[in-house]
Amino acid sequence: MKLKGKKIALMVDSEYQELEVWYPYYRLKEEGAEVVRVGPKAGATYPSKLGYPCGADAAAAEVKAGDFDAVIIPGGWAPDHMRRDETMIRFIQDCAKTGMVLAAICHGGWMLCCTDALKGRRATSFVAIRHDMINAGANWVDEECVVDGNVITSRKPDDLPAFCQAIIQALGG
Repeated sequence: MKLKGKKIALMVDSEYQELEVWYPYYRLKEEGAEVVRVGPKAGATYPSKLGYPCGADAAAAEVKAGDFDAVIIPGGWAPDHMRRDETMIRFIQDCAKTGMVLAAICHGGWMLCCTDALKGRRATSFVAIRHDMINAGANWVDEECVVDGNVITSRKPDDLPAFCQAIIQALGG
């Protein structure tokens, strides 16, 4: 139980990539972390790209960044939906200001682009959003998992083992 006592926000919204939500959710719970699924509305159910449901435990407007040790932003098309909701953006911006672990995979980097977290940092993402990441100040690289300070990024579902291991290590596990 390497992460006992740690609390992690896992962002959810419509059209998320299944593995990028459920793999970290169960992997980090396995290590003893409390994983809270945060969406636009508490109790709402958000379908994945393939229709698999994921309920939100809490609403972004109702949680505080200071209550968490890390935030994970999965990919799929969910980040495109997330960045249309000011409460989701504000929560991620608040998380970025705390210096907590910010972990984004695939298109999840889009939400980091709404913050200053990428400025001057090495980072990766799904190749289709690399220019967005660069324009947000990142030194974009094509690597499985990139850790630069408190920012952890990966490209795609195949990178999930390295991504989750980096999150566990960053949280002291």
